[in-house]
Amino acid sequence: MNRGVVFWVYWVSTALLCLGYLGGAVLYTFNHDMVAQLFPQLGYPVYLTYLLPIVKVLGPAAIISRYSLALSDLAYSGMFFHLLLAFSAHVTSGQPGWQPAVVMFVMLLISFFTQNAVRKPMSPYAGTRWGMAS
Repeated sequence: MNRGVVFWVYWVSTALLCLGYLGGAVLYTFNHDMVAQLFPQLGYPVYLTYLLPIVKVLGPAAIISRYSLALSDLAYSGMFFHLLLAFSAHVTSGQPGWQPAVVMFVMLLISFFTQNAVRKPMSPYAGTRWGMAS
Protein backbone atom coordinates (compact mmCIF):
# COMPACT_ATOMS: atom_id res chain seq x y z
CA MET A 1 0.00 0.00 0.00
CA ASN A 2 1.19 3.52 -0.75
CA ARG A 3 3.03 5.13 2.17
CA GLY A 4 0.90 8.29 1.98
CA VAL A 5 -2.30 6.28 2.09
CA VAL A 6 -1.14 4.36 5.16
CA PHE A 7 -0.21 7.67 6.81
CA TRP A 8 -3.74 9.01 6.35
CA VAL A 9 -5.40 5.71 7.26
CA TYR A 10 -3.44 5.65 10.53
CA TRP A 11 -4.14 9.25 11.50
CA VAL A 12 -7.84 9.21 10.54
CA SER A 13 -8.50 5.94 12.38
CA THR A 14 -6.53 7.15 15.41
CA ALA A 15 -8.34 10.50 15.43
CA LEU A 16 -11.76 8.81 15.21
CA LEU A 17 -10.80 6.36 17.95
CA CYS A 18 -9.59 9.15 20.24
CA LEU A 19 -12.59 11.36 19.52
CA GLY A 20 -14.91 8.47 20.31
CA TYR A 21 -13.20 7.90 23.63
CA LEU A 22 -13.16 11.60 24.51
CA GLY A 23 -16.84 11.83 23.57
CA GLY A 24 -17.52 8.91 25.88
CA ALA A 25 -15.70 10.69 28.70
CA VAL A 26 -17.85 13.78 28.15
CA LEU A 27 -21.03 11.66 28.12
CA TYR A 28 -20.03 9.82 31.31
CA THR A 29 -19.22 13.11 33.02
CA PHE A 30 -22.17 15.28 32.01
CA ASN A 31 -24.87 12.58 31.82
CA HIS A 32 -23.68 10.62 34.82
CA ASP A 33 -27.15 9.80 36.14
CA MET A 34 -28.18 8.18 32.86
CA VAL A 35 -24.93 6.21 32.62
CA ALA A 36 -25.19 5.14 36.27
CA GLN A 37 -28.68 3.73 35.59
CA LEU A 38 -27.50 1.86 32.49
CA PHE A 39 -24.42 0.16 33.98
CA PRO A 40 -26.30 -2.26 36.29
CA GLN A 41 -28.51 -3.27 33.37
CA LEU A 42 -25.33 -4.17 31.48
CA GLY A 43 -24.05 -6.16 34.44
CA TYR A 44 -21.39 -3.72 35.64
CA PRO A 45 -21.07 -1.94 39.01
CA VAL A 46 -21.87 1.76 39.19
CA TYR A 47 -18.46 2.71 40.61
CA LEU A 48 -16.96 2.14 37.15
CA THR A 49 -18.82 5.23 35.94
CA TYR A 50 -16.43 7.33 38.02
CA LEU A 51 -13.26 5.61 36.82
CA LEU A 52 -14.03 5.24 33.10
CA PRO A 53 -14.12 8.97 32.20
CA ILE A 54 -10.60 9.34 33.56
CA VAL A 55 -9.36 6.31 31.64
CA LYS A 56 -11.18 7.46 28.50
CA VAL A 57 -9.09 10.65 28.57
CA LEU A 58 -5.76 9.10 29.58
CA GLY A 59 -5.88 6.32 26.95
CA PRO A 60 -6.08 8.62 23.92
CA ALA A 61 -3.54 10.95 25.53
CA ALA A 62 -1.08 8.04 25.81
CA ILE A 63 -1.64 7.01 22.18
CA ILE A 64 -1.41 10.51 20.71
CA SER A 65 1.53 11.72 22.80
CA ARG A 66 3.44 8.44 22.61
CA TYR A 67 5.34 9.64 25.67
CA SER A 68 6.11 6.02 26.44
CA LEU A 69 5.80 3.19 23.92
CA ALA A 70 4.88 0.75 26.70
CA LEU A 71 2.16 3.12 27.94
CA SER A 72 0.84 3.54 24.39
CA ASP A 73 0.68 -0.24 23.92
CA LEU A 74 -1.01 -0.56 27.31
CA ALA A 75 -3.62 2.00 26.22
CA TYR A 76 -4.27 0.04 23.02
CA SER A 77 -4.68 -3.20 24.98
CA GLY A 78 -6.98 -1.54 27.52
CA MET A 79 -9.14 -0.18 24.74
CA PHE A 80 -9.17 -3.61 23.08
CA PHE A 81 -10.61 -5.29 26.17
CA HIS A 82 -12.91 -2.38 26.99
CA LEU A 83 -14.50 -2.49 23.53
CA LEU A 84 -14.86 -6.29 23.59
CA LEU A 85 -16.53 -6.12 26.99
CA ALA A 86 -18.76 -3.21 25.92
CA PHE A 87 -19.92 -5.14 22.87
CA SER A 88 -20.56 -8.35 24.81
CA ALA A 89 -22.37 -6.52 27.64
CA HIS A 90 -24.77 -4.83 25.23
CA VAL A 91 -25.45 -8.00 23.25
CA THR A 92 -25.93 -10.32 26.21
CA SER A 93 -28.13 -7.86 28.15
CA GLY A 94 -30.27 -7.08 25.12
CA GLN A 95 -29.60 -3.36 25.48
CA PRO A 96 -29.11 -1.38 22.26
CA GLY A 97 -25.82 0.36 21.63
CA TRP A 98 -23.41 -2.35 20.52
CA GLN A 99 -22.79 -0.74 17.12
CA PRO A 100 -20.47 2.05 18.36
CA ALA A 101 -18.33 -0.56 20.09
CA VAL A 102 -17.91 -2.43 16.80
CA VAL A 103 -17.02 0.75 14.86
CA MET A 104 -14.53 1.79 17.55
CA PHE A 105 -13.06 -1.72 17.60
CA VAL A 106 -12.42 -1.55 13.86
CA MET A 107 -10.79 1.89 14.26
CA LEU A 108 -8.66 0.47 17.08
CA LEU A 109 -7.41 -2.44 14.97
CA ILE A 110 -6.63 -0.20 11.99
CA SER A 111 -4.80 2.32 14.18
CA PHE A 112 -2.82 -0.34 16.03
CA PHE A 113 -1.70 -2.32 12.99
CA THR A 114 -0.71 0.72 10.91
CA GLN A 115 1.14 2.61 13.66
CA ASN A 116 4.60 1.19 12.86
CA ALA A 117 4.38 2.48 9.30
CA VAL A 118 3.87 6.03 10.54
CA ARG A 119 5.38 6.54 14.00
CA LYS A 120 8.58 5.91 15.86
CA PRO A 121 9.56 4.20 18.08
CA MET A 122 7.97 1.08 16.66
CA SER A 123 5.73 -1.12 18.76
CA PRO A 124 7.08 -4.67 19.04
CA TYR A 125 3.50 -5.99 18.96
CA ALA A 126 2.04 -4.23 15.90
CA GLY A 127 4.20 -5.85 13.20
CA THR A 128 5.49 -4.31 10.00
CA ARG A 129 2.92 -5.58 7.50
CA TRP A 130 2.15 -2.00 6.39
CA GLY A 131 5.76 -0.81 6.43
CA MET A 132 8.09 0.87 8.86
CA ALA A 133 8.44 4.54 9.79
CA SER A 134 11.51 6.16 8.30
